[in-house]
Amino acid sequence: MSLDLTFITIGLLFLLGLVADEVGRRTLLPRVTLLLACGVLVGRSGFDLLPIEMEIWYEFFSILALTMVAFLLGGIFEPATLRRHGREIMVISIAIVVTTLVVVSGGLWLIGVAPALALLLGAIATATAPAAVQDVLRQHGRGGSFAVKIKGIVAIDDAWGIIAFSIALVLAAMLTGRTEDDLWLHAVRDLGGGIALGAAIGVPAAFLTGRLRKGEPMQTEALGIVFLTAGTALWLEVSFLVAGITAGAIIVNLARHHDHAFHEIEHIQWPFMILFFILAGASLEIGRLMELGMIGLAFIGLRIASRILGGWVGAGLGHSPGRERPWFGVALMPQAGVAIGMALVAANHFPEMAGTILALTIGTTVVFELLGPPATLMALRRNQH
Repeated sequence: MSLDLTFITIGLLFLLGLVADEVGRRTLLPRVTLLLACGVLVGRSGFDLLPIEMEIWYEFFSILALTMVAFLLGGIFEPATLRRHGREIMVISIAIVVTTLVVVSGGLWLIGVAPALALLLGAIATATAPAAVQDVLRQHGRGGSFAVKIKGIVAIDDAWGIIAFSIALVLAAMLTGRTEDDLWLHAVRDLGGGIALGAAIGVPAAFLTGRLRKGEPMQTEALGIVFLTAGTALWLEVSFLVAGITAGAIIVNLARHHDHAFHEIEHIQWPFMILFFILAGASLEIGRLMELGMIGLAFIGLRIASRILGGWVGAGLGHSPGRERPWFGVALMPQAGVAIGMALVAANHFPEMAGTILALTIGTTVVFELLGPPATLMALRRNQH
């Protein structure tokens, strides 16, 4: 794509995002849903106004934006938060992931889906959209214990989801009569490598940032950490989400001389998020919804039910206040890039199931990305105290 067209396209996307942002501020609609809807209108499912080369930019902006989100979410694991809500966050996040895996897999198997395929789809259903949830939290603008817990849960539940998905890959291979040692290697590398990379970047960053200007990390430092984390994770083929969360958690716990690294990311994050959400909407294929059929409708219904049930059970086990218990699962409905990433991995390992896995995941992502953020916003408003 020519340089002039690149500048014009990105400039128009920023202005479109500004309009969606202002509408979101003046209405009850989440900005994420509005930005995704704008993307659908200008993308392949709408008027197809975007140059085809912008699909290359989507991968860049998605990785960059999600690494920023992961870094910020890792910052929620500061000592004070862990003391107050650490047990609740861990119990609820595990309960939601396990319940989603069991209910979705079991439900699909009961309606006749092959066990291996049902297991893979159940594992994909555990993924959340951290960027969508985090932006709704920012738009809501109110704190409170419920919002803090949601931040913590969304920060950790994709790590549990990656573990569940990795196990599901191995079990699905066994169910189809195959044994593939590289699946275990992939699981260990993705999660363990992400943690190791996050620690390798987070520990020195915690002590070195904020030294040039005493107690005040600069935007350049913050951007350097994000780009270094994302790029190294891609190079090593480990999870950039896990790496970002780990680095953020380590910095917030070890950097006693400042807390500004997270503020600097917050200051520069939104323009990247605008492009990410619009391009994500542009990449959605609304036509895939027509291909879902009974399996797709069952998947949507089972995932909604399992999130609500898992949140309720986990909140009970974690001794959360009664008024909050029905709403944890509702707040965690959005699903996007992480699920599609899982679907691509599953399709690569099981090409005979690739068509069903990709069509269903992409199709249901449209539903959960457009309807999930309003559900998150509703849950937050019901628990603002």
